Amino acid sequence: MAKLSVSPKATPAVPIPTSGRTSGRGPTIALSAGAVAPRRRRGFSFGRPINDKGLTVFTRQLATLVKAGMPILRSLEVLARQEKRPAFRQVIEDCADTIRSGGNFSDGLGAHPKTFDRLYVNMVKAGEAGGVLDTVLERLSVFMEKAVKIKSKVVSAMVYPAIISTVAGGIMTVLMVFVVPKFQEVFLTMLKGKPLPWLTSVVVSVADAMRQHILMVVAGVAGLMFFFWVFKRSKLGTYVIHWVLLRIPVLGDLLLKAAIARFTRTFGTLLASGVPILQALTITRDTSGNVHVANAISVVHDRVKEGDNVAKPLESTRVFPGMVTSMIEVGEETGALPDMLVRIADNYDEEVDNAVAALTSIIEPVMIVFMAVGVGIIVIAMFLPMIELIKSLSA
Repeated sequence: MAKLSVSPKATPAVPIPTSGRTSGRGPTIALSAGAVAPRRRRGFSFGRPINDKGLTVFTRQLATLVKAGMPILRSLEVLARQEKRPAFRQVIEDCADTIRSGGNFSDGLGAHPKTFDRLYVNMVKAGEAGGVLDTVLERLSVFMEKAVKIKSKVVSAMVYPAIISTVAGGIMTVLMVFVVPKFQEVFLTMLKGKPLPWLTSVVVSVADAMRQHILMVVAGVAGLMFFFWVFKRSKLGTYVIHWVLLRIPVLGDLLLKAAIARFTRTFGTLLASGVPILQALTITRDTSGNVHVANAISVVHDRVKEGDNVAKPLESTRVFPGMVTSMIEVGEETGALPDMLVRIADNYDEEVDNAVAALTSIIEPVMIVFMAVGVGIIVIAMFLPMIELIKSLSA
């Protein structure tokens, strides 16, 4: 009886189609019996593989490709080939592998929480569920571009005074530690025991203390910075710091407007993408960036869960201005809440632009005046004894 011979070669896999839907679910690869899907080597990365600006560019490119009709898997392959950052290229390839193995695009995004936050993942998931991933990606790219723009403006308004303060502090330290002691030696030699003017005595005493205890001063500054860092990461510290920031003149108003713009744009974008309102409030709360705004959103979430609307509990928190709650109430009554929220965000983005310009115009002369006064006091203190010397020589 003849024996049946079995070929050692595996059965050929079913060809993978080149076209697919943009819902995020890619075609499944048919593997032969006993075959194992190849795993990519993961490169080591420290921190986030990409910053907010780079992620915004990626989202815009992906939205453009999907909007043009290219399948999501093919779009990811194209973007992975042109990506120059190895760590982020690996993230894109992992998302593509998830789709190839039968998963959704949102599943691949959720596996990289350092790169894609809950807002990003949930919006993509809503787009997949509704079959409108191209629209959601385009909406998400617009949202991220606005968020990066407003964040850069707020940061630029806070970086300028920090740079001026650092430069002024460095100049003052160099004068007190190196220049003032040289003048002190000259005064002690030429005045021959005569008392120094009171302003000069104060500056010389401070310079002596800084020079003799420089290590203690550096250690004290480093200790204060470390304490502030630890305090800021605690729950109480976050609450106190955010409370203080919102009550600083001019700056507090700017930060509140930026928080309102972020809340309304995030909330409106999520609702327009089909995310349920309670889930949208939870995501918005987690991405608000300010603990007091987050607490207000938590109150709204609990009241909406009990059957209330959004405007009334939001007004009761006394965090958001009356104009915001009134416009939200109108949006709820007319059934156009997402559009109204985005309109509020656009309005507050413009107000943030104006506030940043006003804050910069105020800070620049004030910082220059403070730096000039500090350096001027040291210079005057050093010239007062010289005036006394000139008078004694002329006499």
